[in-house]
Amino acid sequence: MSFAARLKRCPRPFDLERGEDILADLVDLPQELHALFVGTAGCSPYLAGLMKSEADWILASLDNPEAAVSELIAGVHEVSLDALPLHLRQAKRRVALITALADLGGVWPLETVTRVLTDFADASVQSALTALIAAEIARGKLPADLDAAQGGGMVVLAMGKMGAHELNYSSDIDLICLFDETKFDPDDYHDIRASFIRVTRKMAAILSDVREGGYVFRTDLRLRPDASVTPVCLSMEAAERYYESVGRTWERAAYIKARPCAGDIAAGKRFLTSLRPFVWRKHLDFAAIQDAHDMRLKIRDHKGLRGDLVLEGHNMKLGRGGIREIEFFTQTRQLIAGGRDTSLRGRETKAGLDQLALANWIPESHAVTLYDHYTFHREIEHRLQMINDAQTHHLPTDDTGFERLAAFMGTDVETLRKEIIARSEEVHTLTEGFFAPEPATTPTTQWGSEITARWQSYPAFRSPRANEIFERLKPEILTRLQEAAKPEEALAQFDGFLSGLPAGVQLFSLFEANPQLTQLIVDIAATAPELSRYLSRNAGVLDAVIGGAFFDPWPDADGLTADLAGELGVLDDYETQLIAARRWAKEWHFRVGVHLLRGLISAEVAGRQYADLAQAVVAGLWPVIVDEFARKHGPMPGRGGVVLGMGSLGAWRLNAESDLDLIMIYDAQGVDASDGRRPLATRQYYARLTQALVTALSAPMSEGRLYEVDMRLRPSGRQGPVATSYNAFLDYQREEAWTWEHLALTRARAVAGNPELAQEIEAFRVSLLADKGRGPSVLADVADMRRRIAEAKPDAGAWSAKIGAGRLQDIELFAQTACLRAGVAARTVDEQLQSGVADGWVNAADAQALTQAAGFMWRLQAVARLLTGGPLRPDEIGEGAKRLILRETNCEDLEQLAQRLRQQAADADRIISAMLGTTDAA
Repeated sequence: MSFAARLKRCPRPFDLERGEDILADLVDLPQELHALFVGTAGCSPYLAGLMKSEADWILASLDNPEAAVSELIAGVHEVSLDALPLHLRQAKRRVALITALADLGGVWPLETVTRVLTDFADASVQSALTALIAAEIARGKLPADLDAAQGGGMVVLAMGKMGAHELNYSSDIDLICLFDETKFDPDDYHDIRASFIRVTRKMAAILSDVREGGYVFRTDLRLRPDASVTPVCLSMEAAERYYESVGRTWERAAYIKARPCAGDIAAGKRFLTSLRPFVWRKHLDFAAIQDAHDMRLKIRDHKGLRGDLVLEGHNMKLGRGGIREIEFFTQTRQLIAGGRDTSLRGRETKAGLDQLALANWIPESHAVTLYDHYTFHREIEHRLQMINDAQTHHLPTDDTGFERLAAFMGTDVETLRKEIIARSEEVHTLTEGFFAPEPATTPTTQWGSEITARWQSYPAFRSPRANEIFERLKPEILTRLQEAAKPEEALAQFDGFLSGLPAGVQLFSLFEANPQLTQLIVDIAATAPELSRYLSRNAGVLDAVIGGAFFDPWPDADGLTADLAGELGVLDDYETQLIAARRWAKEWHFRVGVHLLRGLISAEVAGRQYADLAQAVVAGLWPVIVDEFARKHGPMPGRGGVVLGMGSLGAWRLNAESDLDLIMIYDAQGVDASDGRRPLATRQYYARLTQALVTALSAPMSEGRLYEVDMRLRPSGRQGPVATSYNAFLDYQREEAWTWEHLALTRARAVAGNPELAQEIEAFRVSLLADKGRGPSVLADVADMRRRIAEAKPDAGAWSAKIGAGRLQDIELFAQTACLRAGVAARTVDEQLQSGVADGWVNAADAQALTQAAGFMWRLQAVARLLTGGPLRPDEIGEGAKRLILRETNCEDLEQLAQRLRQQAADADRIISAMLGTTDAA
């Protein structure tokens, strides 16, 4: 189908007083151009002139405009440096004309129009750069072995609309020119830099100087670092140092669209990769909202664009409800969340809005509406620029101008004015609330003034900006605190939360942009002081709450392991991986606590989820630790090792404060030493690898530690090696292990390492328990152990759910005994007690009573750890915490709770003592 046949629309005629001239011009034009020429001649003298001067080329290009543009772009690379400026200017006129006709005729959508313009800009920059670099090489100013087509180590970054393939009809182009200093001898640095500076200046002149046939592109080099004092071409190292030290939010936003467009593309991509930590912050960056808002206000003030919408002279780009509002809205949302979600890092406006909607950062309807308005605004912008090839965004200031623009848009003035107003106001409505929150309402009460008066002295309020944001939040926070069951307690604990914050701007910005978090913080402060203190130290975990998946179904341990492996797999630095693992684990750990606090899960489910998380951390980090260790000392000798989870981890029941009981077992298969740069004897290798595991889990870093690790359950305890060979483990368990070590083995399970070896260890565990459980001294040994525990750990008080006769630890010991006697592989308390019933040693009623008591005590223990980080002290907790404890234990009040705890402990003690043949230990 011909180009003319594909036309869907054309401007309606304007300026009919020129009718005779227009008809005369038609004589020399191809028939296919008559309709468009009649419409455009009055609207755009510039386009009319192009159509007449390039009539033959247009006629030859009508059937396949895409191919014609491709030929133009390819042709610019085949021209000598001397002929290049004139050739580029002619090619630009033709690209401008064919693009305008395709745009006006409705043949190409906005995305194609802007991409064609951008593709030609890329080719123009590349052709100029290549020719100029080649000239410098020929003059001996650059090394002869450089590849001019690859920029000779220099790269041009396209910024702004060019970087996003969104150039408008008369755009200038924003470029940053850099060179890779590592490709050159340091002694030649200054000469190399001087050469690239010359290239940059000459390239800008070729592109932007107005000469015969016009110009190619107005070129702006001012987006480079500290443009007022730096040369037009910088080394990458100097640019990187600038951004790391003094880079600003607007520069971060600018790099969202940055793209290597000419020269050494590979070096440009490496440079952009190095800037990712600068552009994309690891935490949700809501402070960027205020920065973007301040930037908007400065632009408005500088351009005199404040106030209500007046169409005459209105700036469609920078004015109220304009193009820039949509771009700022999109880019700021990307800056907020793009550090955590790489799908939000798209350069194009449409892709950015679509991905934000897909990730639930904005409603899908908002994305669709904003892009529809963006498309309309860009169409208006293009028509304004087509009139006289002017880089303008201003609507006309008189009636004639509006009549011309309406004709160019194929509509009438009244309809056009109404549509511009309606669209601009909707853009303003959708974006302004995001950037400019309502001013704070001054509280009418002085409630809590003694406490709130000292907030200004806390570290979080050191900056004026933090104070400004918090003052807007304060009325709502105080209102919600007053709605707590005991407002004074809630305020005091919220005060503790604020006092522990090291800084405030980011967190307060997070609260302001996500009001639902305010209620969550109040709930936590009013209920769980320990969780509140945890938040003070780890406020970044709140990112997960609004990250989209905080309330999704819980993944199992395998799903968590895969997720952590994905997080760590994109990082290539060991320390960075350990820090990332801590950040990841803290978010999931916080989720479990919040879900328990809110009643979304029970204490039993929380225990399983904490255990899943711990297993995922060990399993996800193990390959990373092994790879780092192997890098120095070679691969693991033999089949490698297996990490066994013992105790509560093995039984899938951890609380918020649990440490990890681990054992390392390895099978070197007779290999004496590792094979690496620094080989180690096998025993030393696995001992040090185990220490590396412990360090990776427990060492304090910038994001804290993961877990405390206890390895005392290994063979021979503290006297034994930290890593045990498989054969030694088998021999020890068969011949030397004490009964308590066999009891501990009832809850052992592999959490990381070689799957084949893990299966063999599990098979041995099952057979060993079956063999050792009938030993004549088992019950006597357990009774003696129980007595020793009672002496070493006296009753911790009436409110202790764990320590004491008939309490949780005592029931767990008995359950392990039942499991060992039965010789089965059960690990949880209820399964182990049921194995005793199946074996005929424990009667069903006693097993049920012990199971219920253990469950009750576990719930009390788990909630106490979450609320206080230690044992329960009812006189030191607030009303909210008491309500949570009563909810989880299904008690009416604390008196009933205490009575139930005493009674169940006494009943459990009697059952256990009778079964072990001892007197009551209560």
